[in-house]
Amino acid sequence: MSTLYAKINRDWNENFTGYSAIAIIASTCLGGFAIFSTMSYGYGILQYISVFMVVAACSIHNASILTVQKPKMVLNLFITSVIVSTVVMLVHFFLV
Repeated sequence: MSTLYAKINRDWNENFTGYSAIAIIASTCLGGFAIFSTMSYGYGILQYISVFMVVAACSIHNASILTVQKPKMVLNLFITSVIVSTVVMLVHFFLV
């Protein structure tokens, strides 16, 4: 796994500008889909907490790009954003 991460990180650093634009679109679309899947099951406290987690993860990732953080930090925040959105979607699709 660390070899895969190292390879992705190296490629990310070489093509940071292009990947940043794609990552903003991917993170925002995946986050929007996660929020849609969450809110389609109602408006309880669980849904609000899930929406907060997804919005926070996506916003932090987008802010890291806009504030020109180091590429490694942006990559880690992108991975975190994707994981949070995916977990929220899976929880609401299969457990709720």
